[in-house]
Amino acid sequence: MRGLSNRDGGATPGRMKITREEILVLGLTAGVTGSLVGGLLLYAGLALVVAGSHAGWLLALPAAPLGGALGYILARRLAGRL
Repeated sequence: MRGLSNRDGGATPGRMKITREEILVLGLTAGVTGSLVGGLLLYAGLALVVAGSHAGWLLALPAAPLGGALGYILARRLAGRL
């Protein structure tokens, strides 16, 4: 009975094995790029709002979701290599 475990510990035939290094690089890359993009959008948007331009909210409000979307895109790219 095979079950759900992979007892030999090898990669599934015909597929690549994701290493810990790739997962670590994915996390660091997603965190850094998400923080930079989200922070830049938030800064620019709030600077415009403080200056009296209500159009700055168009930059400030989607800052966090766009930063998170970059991490999602990077994870999908890594998963696509499987």
